[in-house]
Amino acid sequence: MEIIDDSRLVDAYILGNEAALAELIDRHKNKVYGFIFSKVLDKDIAEDIFQDTFVKVILTLKEGKYNEEGKFLPWVMRIAHNLSIDYFRSRRRMPVIGETFMDEEFSIFDFLADPEDCSETKIIKEQIDKELRQIIDYLPEDQQEVLRLRIFKGLSFKEIAEETDVSINTALGRMRYALINLRKVIEDKNLSLTMV
Repeated sequence: MEIIDDSRLVDAYILGNEAALAELIDRHKNKVYGFIFSKVLDKDIAEDIFQDTFVKVILTLKEGKYNEEGKFLPWVMRIAHNLSIDYFRSRRRMPVIGETFMDEEFSIFDFLADPEDCSETKIIKEQIDKELRQIIDYLPEDQQEVLRLRIFKGLSFKEIAEETDVSINTALGRMRYALINLRKVIEDKNLSLTMV
């Protein structure tokens, strides 16, 4: 049986063949997941980053912004690498005091309170959260569901698929359309997620 190369599968997916994406994911999932896991060393976090990687892949392909000239896997690995770095940046990092402490770089900001603890920040986040929930109401029911499960409940796409009794590809697709439609609603209604 002929093995179709990645670039032909990418082209097929862009033209609407969903099975081509499933083949690409299946072909590279172990390498991509293994790479992410080697960085974060946590199964659940690795699964979330893996799924976010392929959400970004899908969005980029569907928006026609992919131009890696047949280098699909290195491109996906670069996305996975960047999302792994984003994960570490988003966490509060405290230096470990040990024998090498004096030799390592550290920032005074590592010792300050998390800005999320600030009451003003909490109020702003609550306001944005409230506005976002109202905007989501404009979306179709299946898109509302996937957004609420992902954003407000923090479920992985695997968990969303199980909760809604659909495939992971369907859950990813609904999220993609939900984000596209959310952007349209915000633009059409001239809304902004800011404190009034």
